[in-house]
Amino acid sequence: EQPAIRTTLYAICAAGWLLVLASTFLINHFDLFGLRQVFLYLIGRDYTEIKFRTPVLYRHVRHPLYLGWLLAFWSTPVMTMAHLFFAIMTTAYILLAIKFEEKDLVNAYGDEYRRYQKRVPKILPLRINS
Repeated sequence: EQPAIRTTLYAICAAGWLLVLASTFLINHFDLFGLRQVFLYLIGRDYTEIKFRTPVLYRHVRHPLYLGWLLAFWSTPVMTMAHLFFAIMTTAYILLAIKFEEKDLVNAYGDEYRRYQKRVPKILPLRINS
């Protein structure tokens, strides 16, 4: 009902979508979506693993991509039952995905990723979330 609150929620939602997009490019957008793998195959080159790095946003939160999704899905001025169900289910999926993804990252990068887990919070850029 309040225009200022409605505008703020839309701005947070837009910031979430921008965070999603920016996060993908920071970690190699083309590798994330499998395009790099296909391109390398087409030109006859072997796939090489990408070195572990923590560019910009990844120094403050381990999963800025997921944080962006959560902001985009929960920031709505009209929360219908269908949207609420969607937001709850995608949040559950994201929290579950983080467990599997972090296990894979520890397997891939070992102690380097374990140190990163201790140093950087999981989703919220607050120390209480690590």
